[in-house]
Amino acid sequence: MAQRVDSSQPQAHQSLTRFPSIDPRTSEVIAYHQVDDEASVHAVVARAREAAEWWRELGFAQRRRRLLSWRAALTRQLDELAELISAETGKPRDDARLECVLVIAHLDWAARHAKRVLRRRQVGSGLLMFNEASSVGYEPYGVVGVIGPWNYPAHTPMGSISYALAAGNAVVFKPSELTPGVGQALADSLAAVIPEQPVLQVVTGFGETGAALCRAGVDKLAFTGSTTTARKVMAACAETLTPVVIECGGTDALLVDADADLAAAADAAVWGAMSNAGQTCVGVERVYVVDDVATSLTERITAQARKLRAGGEPTADLGPITRPEQVDVIRDHVAEALAQGGTAVVGGADSVSPPFVQPVVLTDVPETSTAVAEETFGPTLTVHRVPNLDEAVQRVNAGRYGLGAAVFSRRRGARIASRLRCGMVAVNGVISYAAVPALPFGGVRDSGFGRIHGADGLREFSRSKAITRRRFRPLIQVLTFDRPPWAVQLLLRIVRVLYGR
Repeated sequence: MAQRVDSSQPQAHQSLTRFPSIDPRTSEVIAYHQVDDEASVHAVVARAREAAEWWRELGFAQRRRRLLSWRAALTRQLDELAELISAETGKPRDDARLECVLVIAHLDWAARHAKRVLRRRQVGSGLLMFNEASSVGYEPYGVVGVIGPWNYPAHTPMGSISYALAAGNAVVFKPSELTPGVGQALADSLAAVIPEQPVLQVVTGFGETGAALCRAGVDKLAFTGSTTTARKVMAACAETLTPVVIECGGTDALLVDADADLAAAADAAVWGAMSNAGQTCVGVERVYVVDDVATSLTERITAQARKLRAGGEPTADLGPITRPEQVDVIRDHVAEALAQGGTAVVGGADSVSPPFVQPVVLTDVPETSTAVAEETFGPTLTVHRVPNLDEAVQRVNAGRYGLGAAVFSRRRGARIASRLRCGMVAVNGVISYAAVPALPFGGVRDSGFGRIHGADGLREFSRSKAITRRRFRPLIQVLTFDRPPWAVQLLLRIVRVLYGR
């Protein structure tokens, strides 16, 4: 029988040796996990160091074969993994299944394309070094640390894990304390396919465990989470000059032009804002729509949002708010927006009933409101009228975040997308870039830096190495103390003839 606990009560992390993962829908304990201290984290990284050497020496072909076997195993285990994701996050069953599909698609792409992207290739040597054969290749860092989030506990960290493994690294993964079971399930699945060495290991615990991983001697660290925590991670990694990949949140916007398909735009706005109960880093938090179609679009959004219901049953449209503290953030953002003159056309202050939040759609909310300027991370949406999309672009670019965005326009979508200061844009769609394994994923400004996914993601977890090899003696010897007095003068004449006009 599952044990019920009061998840609202804070606990002293330092005194714990184990902690529960809890179903946010019922407050029932799913399983207990150990709290890894600094010594155990260092021991895990030491084991990973040995595994990394073995994994690197296998080469691209052998790593690809093993990773594709893991992909097949995860496909067979899809329903079991999705059930665990649902239990630890509370998200509906089909949302968890969709997350598993994304995990499999990205793992497949990384395994299949690593050799093409990272293998050594020849490059031109230029006039001065014409006698040299030049090449560049990419080598694994060694051990990569990954600190993952709870909202997409498989897909988001696997965006780093898959690409780091395909690049030849071993990985130590610290999942969120809210979803430790998903992290352990991923590692156990790979261990069954690759029993020789622990190329993917998991450490569990709270912030102290993550801090220990930052200081444990990993060669690179990938973090997904809040901007506030990201600064702490960077500070810890800076002590040892450990490079980092940072993916934080955002206040992503959807822009709607007068010529847009309004039915598609409304559908995208509601799904982008409400799916996963709004707990999506690239979820839509605000809509900017030109005056000519604002009333029609708002009516469509309102009608669709009113159909949705949050609940604990597997078939509910929205699950609970996984992190209990986030409920207070959502409540405060909605209350402030209403106090500052906003109008709730769907839901309102009474939509918050922990652990669930029913859909909320707000209009006439000032740009300075926290519901607009900060990440709400709940099933809320603010809709704003603008005279034209030029003003919408200005408002979007004025914020401190820059993760993703969406644009709906039949004629100007690509042009508007190019003007938005963010890492990714979907034109006439929403969040579609996250499902394309070949595309890089990441943000700018307070949304982070570095990239996962795609060729950029593979290179993110690799060191470039340049090699030159002398093919024959140069006609003009300049890189030596024994060069003749006329050598540099001749070289300067040639450079002036070739490049001086």
